[in-house]
Amino acid sequence: MTRDLLARHRAVLPDWLALYYEEPLEITHGEGRYVWDAAGNRYLDFFGGILTTMTAHALPEVTKAVSEQAGRILHSSTLYLNRPMVELAERIAHLSGIPDARVFFTTSGTEANDTALLLATTYRRSNTVLAMRNSYHGRSFGAVGITGNRGWSPTSLSPLQTLYVHGGVRTRGPFAHLDDRDFVDACVADLKDLLGHTRPPAALIAEPVQGVGGFTSPPDGLYAAFREVLHERGILWIADEVQTGWGRTGDHFWGWQAHGRGGPPDIVTFAKGIGNGMSIGGVIARAEIMNCLDANSISTFGGTQVTMAAGLANLSYLLEHDLQGNARRVGGMLIERLRAVAAQVPHVREVRGRGLMIGVELTRPGTDEADPQAASAVLEEARAGGLLVGKGGGHDTSVLRIAPPLSLTVAEAEEGAAILERALRSL
Repeated sequence: MTRDLLARHRAVLPDWLALYYEEPLEITHGEGRYVWDAAGNRYLDFFGGILTTMTAHALPEVTKAVSEQAGRILHSSTLYLNRPMVELAERIAHLSGIPDARVFFTTSGTEANDTALLLATTYRRSNTVLAMRNSYHGRSFGAVGITGNRGWSPTSLSPLQTLYVHGGVRTRGPFAHLDDRDFVDACVADLKDLLGHTRPPAALIAEPVQGVGGFTSPPDGLYAAFREVLHERGILWIADEVQTGWGRTGDHFWGWQAHGRGGPPDIVTFAKGIGNGMSIGGVIARAEIMNCLDANSISTFGGTQVTMAAGLANLSYLLEHDLQGNARRVGGMLIERLRAVAAQVPHVREVRGRGLMIGVELTRPGTDEADPQAASAVLEEARAGGLLVGKGGGHDTSVLRIAPPLSLTVAEAEEGAAILERALRSL
């Protein structure tokens, strides 16, 4: 039955639409932190539909809100007043920390980042953008143009001039040998030197923790130091919080807060987890930036009532149950458990991350050479053991990405760690 579906998939969908596993998986339903496939096999979900199932599968509070809203009206577009959209925008603006914030809803993180680029380039009258090496910001033409990860950049054509900055990856590159303070100083010096050779850019866009890049991050404070340089020149800072937002890192509600000296970014983008599977993205910016467009615009599907109802219920559940605190506690335990395993597995170069956003980088033993075959093998072995994890990394996709729903329990974390330990030892 699954093979028949796979054949139909290949007959009508693009070749570049990636599928995990040698025998791809059809997930039919989920509950809590578990999902089931078409054959009835149960899996502990440590990837959450690419960090999108933020609270839990089939969370009653969200499904009830969606059902009740669907019984009233699904959609009307932004041409009409929309109470759920206003209510969610009010909550997000307050949580953002951005003064006089405005919120615009989209249907995805890609569209959110494209909107942020439109705002920044219009506001600054420049089409030059700074981005981080190893970054990923989406699959649209504009977002691909600022993505610094070769594996996710199908074209070099772009409407933007993009200049790539050092700093997103702490343990690789020309500054990897430096201690944290010297690393930050070297990256800042590199940024200043770059700005001396180009016309003033519109903005720097950066993920506080690089998601597709393998959950890599700089030392805390790097982007605060960058911001001081940018602010002197009027250059905007865009924080791409599509994967890091809503408390996933445990220590902070937003990833940028680890770099918070000097205040919030000028623009924040978000998506993925806020809808717990419903299609929500968006942009937060202070009013003068958000309102700089001098032409009409609408969003047919951004902010539609049923997705806004899901977002409101999901955000309420997240805050009322302190899932950020749970991510910090359970995630911290899980990271230490995996580091203890890694010390005994020669293929593991590094276990990194914070909260429930954890990367396990695999290399050929005794080298820094990426080992994508090992990552694929562990992915398969983990599935056989009843665990779903993701893959990523800027070095040939050799990083296991672990990002369960934020309601993960200690017992489930231990269960997943034990399965992953067996899969890693199988190498």
